[in-house]
Formats: sequence, structure tokens, C-alpha cells
Amino acid sequence: MSFIKSIFSWLGRFLEKTRTVLLNLATAVVLIFITIAIFGIFSSTEEKVDPTGKVLIFNPSGIVVDQEAYNTDAPFPAIFNNNEEQIQIRDLLALIEAIKADKKIVAILLDFSNTGFAGPTSLLTVTDAIHSLTGNGKEIIVHQDRMYSSDFMLSAAADEIWIHQSGAFNISGIGGYRNYNKDLLENLKLTIHNYAQGDFKSAVEGTTRSSMSDNDRLQRLEMLTPIWDAMKEKMAYRENIQPQDIQYFADNFFSYIPEAGFRNIKAAIDLKLIDGTKSFPEFRNYMIEKFGSNEDGDSFDSISLSAYKNLLQNEQEESADNVVVITAEGAISEGPIMPGVVGSNELVEIIQRAHESDKTKAIVLRVNSPGGSIIASEMIADELNEAKKKGIPVVVSMGDYAASGGVYISTPADYIFAEPTTITGSIGVAIAFPTAEKTFDYVGINFDGVVTSQYAGWDVNLAIDENLDKRFAEWGNDAYEKFISLVASSRNKSFQEIKSIAGGRAWIGTKALELGLVDEIGNLNAATMKAAELAQLDAYKVVYAAQELSPEAIILKKLQKQFDIGITKSNAFVFSNKFFEFFNDVANSLTPSASYTCSDCLVEIK
Repeated sequence: MSFIKSIFSWLGRFLEKTRTVLLNLATAVVLIFITIAIFGIFSSTEEKVDPTGKVLIFNPSGIVVDQEAYNTDAPFPAIFNNNEEQIQIRDLLALIEAIKADKKIVAILLDFSNTGFAGPTSLLTVTDAIHSLTGNGKEIIVHQDRMYSSDFMLSAAADEIWIHQSGAFNISGIGGYRNYNKDLLENLKLTIHNYAQGDFKSAVEGTTRSSMSDNDRLQRLEMLTPIWDAMKEKMAYRENIQPQDIQYFADNFFSYIPEAGFRNIKAAIDLKLIDGTKSFPEFRNYMIEKFGSNEDGDSFDSISLSAYKNLLQNEQEESADNVVVITAEGAISEGPIMPGVVGSNELVEIIQRAHESDKTKAIVLRVNSPGGSIIASEMIADELNEAKKKGIPVVVSMGDYAASGGVYISTPADYIFAEPTTITGSIGVAIAFPTAEKTFDYVGINFDGVVTSQYAGWDVNLAIDENLDKRFAEWGNDAYEKFISLVASSRNKSFQEIKSIAGGRAWIGTKALELGLVDEIGNLNAATMKAAELAQLDAYKVVYAAQELSPEAIILKKLQKQFDIGITKSNAFVFSNKFFEFFNDVANSLTPSASYTCSDCLVEIK
């Protein structure tokens, strides 16, 4: 088993090291740029730009998250955020509100081609905010060379939508495919053992099956259909456009190539999804004609997003009483917080600092996680219960995902909010792994030795006998029953009531409300207000708890914000990434582990 696992691990590491070498070359370039930037930051002062009569270029770049996270163990924690700049959703929503109220701006040029979203709920929330900009006396115009589902949905409320004539326009539904490795593992003569608990717990199906189970297909359809319906409603914003028109386009005009999408663009124009095509010079001249030219006369009169943000005042309210918002975003594991990782060790420290402060009167845990490690989930829940022992109310706000371990860390809550398209539930245990006794028997390798207890020295190179099989099954069942009992206790329901809706099955937020897994449908603002109500606060300040960064990391972070320093992923790695993910997936399946995870609950938005 170790030999087979090492092959897949080596292949995965080889691809990863290749990427690292190329990234190191890019790092040298970045370091040179940082040196120049440091001199620049002290030698120049940014001039304020008057936005009166100008077009605001609204082009946020990065992935929208609840809370910025940094790998504080990395040499440059502020810069290498998983190779992706992060945009806190609260900052983006506040910026949109400021733009809405600003009478000086005459028009907004939207461009979401470089904006990513971790999940559908965040995308729908920002879409509603962007759509609310209509009817405020500002023209909203869109021009992109390529446009896909998410950026079209965000742009659908615009007065004009233009595409480059040789670009791409594509609307695709949601969902996707995963690899099922059962046949591969059996061809390697590995014996697969499945101790997962819950008929709908699909996280282990990549190891135990050759195709998707009926249960997994059912739960995915019931999750994805309402999300896709909500997305189609937002896309069908323009006059005389209906959701069925969006479905028709998605079914009949799929395109994978990101250029020369002539047929798709023509279809989008014919269906009146967009207004037409313009090259960059044509669009520039069009905007000059509409809004006048800038001082240099080489483009239209505009203000950049970064310049506009510098005009805004961030006034902090003073209060002796705080409602502290703590974010758990990503896969749950032990260790530090990183982008896409809820590091329990560091998150526990953040929770502890919050409940030890005299100013903290309530805690809101924003959960955006498909779960993960059992012990890490327990550590987080334990620290929240410590806060409750001090009389501090705990309210949970579920975001894109709060499934499996995400449910587990929510159990201390006095009150739970979910959003309509939140994916939650998946109460079950994921554990499956193969043993290699048949492989070694086939190649002629035997194992023998001396032990002082029945299973001393046992590992996955050896067979599982009937007694050990029973032990593993009992272990999985014990973990499952504890999970059910914890949820039942926290929701004031019986064990059987929760067991009947558990089974590893994931639910959409509105259904979770019907089932009693959450208390109310509402967003993060609703959760903070409820927390203040439970703490009986009339006046309070909402404080967002975050990682404590070192002074050098703070400096680098400021440089990144000011000079847009960062490294983006190259498309050249997309194909090799798939191989890396495959080898990594197979290598992980060879390692016995158990988790409260719903990794297959994640919805990819394109």
C-alpha cells in the first residue's frame, strides 16, 4: 500500500514542484516590484480625484469572501493569498451603497470579468446589491471581451451590455462531474472498506463507487435546482426576458473556448440578452461621445475604483458594547487559518480573545464551510460553549455552505440563520479506505512478525479480519450517533427526529428551516441584530474579528492594497492541475481518515 500510495503522491508532488519553480521565478519579479513600491509609497502622495460628472469604472478584482485570510506561516503572508486577491463582501456591499447615494457620479461602467465567488449565496447577494443601483439617476453600462454566467448575472440590470465581437458569451448551468476511483483501486488489487455513516454521505463515493449513487443524484438535484432557478431569475432582468430564455441559451449555446464565440454572441443579441458588439476603440469613442473626454483627450472622463475608494471615509462608531463577528470560512482542519482553511488552533484563539474581552456582549459565528476534521470541529464548538458559560449569546449565520462539520460547529448557537440558498445538513461521517493485502500477495510479498497484542503493528498493508472490521464499523457508528445527539440537543429535538433527516443528506436553506435545522432565513445583518437583541443591547458596535498579523505582514498587506501587488493563476496550469488533483485524490483515499465533511456540497460558479 505504501508503495502504491507513494507513486501517486510522487506524481502529485512532481506537478506541484513544477508549479513552485515557476512561482519562484515570479516571486523574484514581485520582490523587485515591492522594492520599487516601497520607495514609491514614501516619495509620493496620492492626489484626490473629484468624481463630479465622471464615469466610475467598477471592476473589482479578486475572490469575494466573508473575511480575508492569510497564511501567516508563509514568507509573504499578505501577498500570496492562495494566489488570489480577496474582497470582503461587507466592504463590497458598503461600497455599492456609497455609490448608490453619490450624486456626483453620472454613470457606472461595470466589469466583473476578474471577480470570483466562493459560492452561489455570495454571488446572489452581490447581484441584488448591484441591481439596486438602477433607478438612481446613473447610467449603467457594461463592456467586456468575455462574459460568463456569473458576470452576466451581475450585469443583467445594466442599461447597455456590449461584448467584443471576437470575444465570448456563455451561460452555463451549475453542477459538474467528479472522478470515481473504485475500478482503478480494484485493478490495483486493493480491498475497499467503507465505514461511512449515512445513506446520503457522498464524500467517500469517489473511493467506494464507479458512478454516482441514486441518493447523491437526488440530493444534488434538490440542492442545485433552486439555486439555478434563483440565478436564472436574476439573469432574466431585462425587459421581455424570461428564465426559460436563459435555460434555452444554456442548453443550446454552450461554448468552452474563450474567444471567437461568434455564434453565441449572435444568439445573445437575437435574444436581446445583450445590446451588441463593440471593439475597444469603438467603445472608447462611444463613451467619449456620451460622457466627454478626459484631460488628456485619449479616453472618456472616468474615475478608477481605487481612486474612488480613497475618497470614502471609514468612520468607526464608538461603543462600550461589541457584537463580535467571527468567520469560519473553508475546510475545517487543525492548525492555522489560511485562505480556504478554517484552522481550528487559530480560530479557537480568536474566539477566546473575543469572549475574554469585557466589551464583547455577543458573538456571531459566520459559517461558510463544508466541514472537515472531527477533532478540529469539536475544538471550535468547545470554545464557543466557553463563551456561552459566561452568558455571552452565540448566533450563527450560515453563508454559502454550512454542512457536516459546518453544522457541528454551529451547535452551540442560541439561534441559527441560514440564507435561502445556503447548503447545510450532511449530518454523517465520511470514512472509507482500501487495504493492500491482495496487491502484495499478487506480487509475492509476505508480511510476518511478532506482536504483543492482537493488532500491534497493523496498518493498511494488511488485511482486516472480521473482528477488526466490526471495531471500525462501531467506531464510525459511535461518531455518527454523537453527531446526531449533539444536533438533537442543540435543536431541542429527539434523537430519532434528527436521525430521520440526517443520513449525510445535504439540504438547501429554505428546506433546512422547514426541518428545524435552522431558526430563520436571514443574512449576516439579521444575525448581528438578533445577537444584540439576545444580549439586550440598545447601542452597540459590530466588530469583525480577524487574524493577528505581524508588523511586516501588515506592511506587505498595505502595499498589496495600494499597488495591486499579487500573483494570479496562469491558465497554463489548468490541465496539469487536473492531474495534480486526481493524483492527490487517489493518494488521500489510500490514507485512513474520518471526517465530518461534505466536500461534494461545493457549487462551482463560472
